[in-house]
Amino acid sequence: MSSRQTEEIKAGSRFAFGENWSRFLTELDDDRIHQAEQSLCDMLKVKTLQGKRFLDIGSGSGLFSLAARRLGATVHSFDFDPQSVACTNELKIRYFPSDPQWNVEQGSALDEKYISGLGRFDVVYSWGVLHHTGQMYKAFLSVIPTVATNGQLFIAIYNDQGLTSRYWALVKSVYNKNKIARYFLVVVHTPYLFGIRWLVRALTGRLSLERGMSLWHDMIDWLGGYPFEVAKPEAVFRFFQDEGFTLEELKTCGGRMGCNEFVFRRQA
Repeated sequence: MSSRQTEEIKAGSRFAFGENWSRFLTELDDDRIHQAEQSLCDMLKVKTLQGKRFLDIGSGSGLFSLAARRLGATVHSFDFDPQSVACTNELKIRYFPSDPQWNVEQGSALDEKYISGLGRFDVVYSWGVLHHTGQMYKAFLSVIPTVATNGQLFIAIYNDQGLTSRYWALVKSVYNKNKIARYFLVVVHTPYLFGIRWLVRALTGRLSLERGMSLWHDMIDWLGGYPFEVAKPEAVFRFFQDEGFTLEELKTCGGRMGCNEFVFRRQA
């Protein structure tokens, strides 16, 4: 799997997510961790995850696995990208060394054999991940068996903006295929994706990003994040409704660029 991921990055068909996350970890502090914890509690409508089994699909930096563990959950983290696995392991070593209640592995959301061996979890979390698999709806189906009866599924999926989304798909493809064009795309988009965004948030007192994220690393992730698929909120809702899930919480990006967040509960 590591070899396949490396080949895809070299071929320009996949973004090096883990490389970006490793740089983000240099900025991680207690305030960002607290924000991540709060975002979990707010969307899941809980104050603690004590006694819960938490599955982090596509753990990335490991921040939300860490947040869930600090909230009391028994955590299983996995990611397709070996550098992301290394980032998650780094946070485990920093905050929960030798902890048997936090397991970190490399795995793929599209690997049905791997997924079927994980068991079922009270909370399955996959924020901004399944749309990067290259087979989003297959990934939707793949993760369903990991959700326990009456368990919660918390996912975030890129919003479908029609022509605008197709523009971003082209940008992301070029970003990963051409290193020279990559720097040009960063320079061209930084005033909008970083500069104006920073100014607006500064003027409105919201410089601290939701979920403990970083404006700069968030921008790089947006420009490079590939494969790239999108869906309208109603499409995601209908898909999981047909699979026996009830929508408990929805937070949209207001029709703009970004992710729509969903919390579903699996019925009997």
